[in-house]
Amino acid sequence: MPRRRTSVKKTRADNKKHLRNFKVKQQLKKTIKKFQQLTSAKKLDEAKILLQKAFSELDKAAKKQVIHSATANRKKSRLAKQLSKSA
Repeated sequence: MPRRRTSVKKTRADNKKHLRNFKVKQQLKKTIKKFQQLTSAKKLDEAKILLQKAFSELDKAAKKQVIHSATANRKKSRLAKQLSKSA
């Protein structure tokens, strides 16, 4: 347990950031998994709508620096590739 006041404050801030990052990552995983299920079931219209939502979530996560921007771009590229393959 930290003793200095600044260390205690830093620990609190780190915990808040950790919770925010965790929630954002979990939401991303849910959206991507749902998209993959739709593409495997050949429901392309719904998948296209969900793809836009996934793109938006990835961009927001990269903007908040929850994930690296290159990671977001890579995931967006792979999701788009998956959609075009299943079409």
